[in-house]
Amino acid sequence: MDSLKVVISNNQQKVKIPTGLRMLIRRCCNAVFAYEQITEAAEINVTFIDDEEIRRLNKQFRNKDSATDVLSFPLGERGNWDKNPETGASMIGDIAISMERALEQAERAGHGLKWEVAVLTIHSALHLLGYDHEQGGIEAVQMKEKEDYLINLIGVTRKD
Repeated sequence: MDSLKVVISNNQQKVKIPTGLRMLIRRCCNAVFAYEQITEAAEINVTFIDDEEIRRLNKQFRNKDSATDVLSFPLGERGNWDKNPETGASMIGDIAISMERALEQAERAGHGLKWEVAVLTIHSALHLLGYDHEQGGIEAVQMKEKEDYLINLIGVTRKD
């Protein structure tokens, strides 16, 4: 792979970002791209937001008036992405993670916030590459199998 640039922004103040979370997100994105054998230079943006903002985005873009844990905004289709005019890298898309929802889900499930965010990142990165589970069926099964494989590959555990 040429290089994957993962730009991470924190646009929320409700959940403290744990040390090492940004590096973990980069590892997750790199693992997805390596597994999918994407070798071109690429860029992904990951933004931490709160429940209010993710609810607004969910309503605006999906017509669902509720908060969710993560949203994916692909900027093209696999192999047909816009190019960053400054770098020539393929602009894959944006990931928005509600840190409030991620923390709530981690606490409810009894695992760590880092594990939860890693799963959400892998899930969303696969969406950016065109995978979809919304219709169920074999595509949903394949996506879940990839998520499980990749979360194990990066070495994060439920206690993280």
